[in-house]
Amino acid sequence: MEIQIQRKPRFLCLHGFRTSADILEKQLRRWPEVVLGRLDLVFLDAPYPSRGKSDVEGFYDPPYYEWFQFSQDYAEFYNFEECLAFIEEYMVKHGPFDGLLGFSQGAILSAALPGMQKHGVALTKVSKIKFVIILAGGKFGGCLFGMPKLASNAFSSPVKCPSLHIIGEADFLKEPGTELLEAFEEPFVIHHPKGHTIARLDEKGLKTMLSFIEKIEKIQLQQE
Repeated sequence: MEIQIQRKPRFLCLHGFRTSADILEKQLRRWPEVVLGRLDLVFLDAPYPSRGKSDVEGFYDPPYYEWFQFSQDYAEFYNFEECLAFIEEYMVKHGPFDGLLGFSQGAILSAALPGMQKHGVALTKVSKIKFVIILAGGKFGGCLFGMPKLASNAFSSPVKCPSLHIIGEADFLKEPGTELLEAFEEPFVIHHPKGHTIARLDEKGLKTMLSFIEKIEKIQLQQE
């Protein structure tokens, strides 16, 4: 009797501002194997070397990278289109990917990309993003961040792909991250007491995480 082994949901993981793929991978090891063992995670360094001091200096070794640059008031963005092209090129060469996982700057990108893909302004050469995991993210065009021109319609209608959002109570992005929830249909949400970091999962958070994984596994099984 032939036993079919289900493929794990495959996520492209986008790290935070002025950190790296290696740092994000180390940070995610705070999650238990019961979570990490059910996901296929691929980590990518952003295209631009850090242009200033990194907040993780002294905690994690360089090099550090950034996805795009922005003005001090978060109103203007630079190298945004080039960043999207860089991500798409990687996905074409190393895909397919089922979803995106992002932390901080990588989470802000990950949250906007499904809507941008839907409107045909990003990721037009790759398969549809089916799932997103948003860690300490925020919303373009929201209470803190301006709106890059290419992302102007990213949240013009509810984002329907299943999403998991992890929000820190002491995070400076708590309000933008909470605001982002309104842009997604039926988001899964985990709250933790810490700041701008990837926290360990408590019992309640782990239960929510496993429920999300179960949902995306079922969707993937139906589609394959």
